[in-house]
Amino acid sequence: MKVSKDELIAILAQFNPWWRGESIPDLPAWRRAAHKEISSWIMNPPTHRALMISGARQVGKTTLILQIIDDLIRQNKIPTANILYATFDHPILKLAGIESVLEAWREREPKQDGPEFIFLDEAQFIRDWGTWVKHQVDFAKQRQIVFTGSAMPLLQADQESGVGRWHTIRLSTLSFFEYIQLKKLELPSLPKLRSLKEIFDWGNSEFYRVSEIAAPYAGHFNEYLVRGGFPQTALLETVTQSQRLLREDIIDKALKRDMTALFGIRRVLDLEQTFLYLCMHDSGLLDMVALCNNLSVKRPTAQNFIELLEATYLIYRLPPFGYGKDVLRARYKIYLADAAIAPAVLLKGKSILDDPIALDVSAETAVFKHLFTRYYQQNVRFTYWRGKKDWEVDIVAEVEGQIIPFEVKYRSQHTETKDLQGMLDLCQQKNLDRGYVITKSINDFSLIEDFQDIKTRVLRLPAALLCYWMGEAELTPLEKD
Repeated sequence: MKVSKDELIAILAQFNPWWRGESIPDLPAWRRAAHKEISSWIMNPPTHRALMISGARQVGKTTLILQIIDDLIRQNKIPTANILYATFDHPILKLAGIESVLEAWREREPKQDGPEFIFLDEAQFIRDWGTWVKHQVDFAKQRQIVFTGSAMPLLQADQESGVGRWHTIRLSTLSFFEYIQLKKLELPSLPKLRSLKEIFDWGNSEFYRVSEIAAPYAGHFNEYLVRGGFPQTALLETVTQSQRLLREDIIDKALKRDMTALFGIRRVLDLEQTFLYLCMHDSGLLDMVALCNNLSVKRPTAQNFIELLEATYLIYRLPPFGYGKDVLRARYKIYLADAAIAPAVLLKGKSILDDPIALDVSAETAVFKHLFTRYYQQNVRFTYWRGKKDWEVDIVAEVEGQIIPFEVKYRSQHTETKDLQGMLDLCQQKNLDRGYVITKSINDFSLIEDFQDIKTRVLRLPAALLCYWMGEAELTPLEKD
């Protein structure tokens, strides 16, 4: 659609205050853990590719790239005229199209010597984005393209033209470590780890010492479970405010607006009910027959909705352990993208803190999110395991032929060996080296010395500590454990 160039220039000037010599307003000094990785790729890319930053709405993608722009100007002395930021969430820019935006940019700010940096927010709304990125990467070698998206079609569509043209960094909601930093909570310093495997060499005195230090973390972790890892909601004054804003962002924007715009969804009410059903069964096995019967939708429709919810980063689907036909016939496990989504969408407030079952579900969701976020780029395959007697292990990480099980037991009782039949069965069958039982109490932190006379070493590890250490940048990849 033809849009006045003067109107385009006026809009772009608002989004690019550095053209006027002004600083970016309200830019937080705090940095997410992904900032270092993104900055390194932009300034020293190992190969000439565009950079894709993907993730759900409101996880901080825009703030991250504005911080990168600020770094480029202040630290790297990049000419301000060579930096463009445009968000295609804006209706006028969306109508105008990318080429008109670039023309308006260059009319307002003639190119100076050196490389150009183009930052495109919510790029899934750019028409024929895959072809455009391919052309830029192939023929505009002086341009570094960085684009964000909150929907998987940006990665899946037009894959043939995009092969080798962009590198993807997935941004999840805040880790517990980042949540503590963002809220500026003054807590005792925990020991830094290079690997979770180090803990297996601790003695009883070290377990006791760290448990004492970590005691104040427990209450904040429960608060984190109900507030969530979205930067805006984490900073609001009350949990009620946080959950109201989160519900509006997910239901009104991600479901009702984005799904309609990107996928042409017309049965928005059925989609919303499907999502509500998944919120009520977070971390559980997906029963498609029950879902279809309860919501009166056909199986292909429900399957399509679930795939779209995954495409917009609202859920994860965890396949069963194994390969081949057994996996194809089995049910998937569903995890929400953040532990706070279900309480917010279902209007539960802080009531889950008094509901042991709901709290255990939230903790398991948080644990999976932290493990997935930390290791998804290290070629780690995540599954769940279920034995012949319906004994289960919540999360199984497979990396370089090694199998590492994680069982979540977020409850007040001290975790005993008799509570871990699934873990025991899996360890015996696969002759595993080690496993982790994720507990609730900070004091439920120790090695299980005698795990039914098998060689597997099992560590009881409080969820607050696991999620804190998973968020620390210093922790090495799982395959190096």
